Amino acid sequence: MLKNSLSRNRICFTFSRGFGNAVERNRTRRLGREAYRYLRPRLAGGCDLILLVYPETAPVPAAAAKKNGLAVRTGQLSFLLTKAGLL
Repeated sequence: MLKNSLSRNRICFTFSRGFGNAVERNRTRRLGREAYRYLRPRLAGGCDLILLVYPETAPVPAAAAKKNGLAVRTGQLSFLLTKAGLL
């Protein structure tokens, strides 16, 4: 997180090396953006946010992949933004 001179926030999702294929990176980016859109009205403005996304260490079964959706991503992002003092 870094303060900017704007009244709005800017956000960027970047991935660690070996995160997976392009489909997985794009899906993760879309989920992250949607989670941010959900939380945006409650956020303080004027910050640049860069989120480095790491792959999970254990393989995710197909049934658990559905649980790794928008609700989980919103909870994770909410935790990070609260920790940064923006939420």
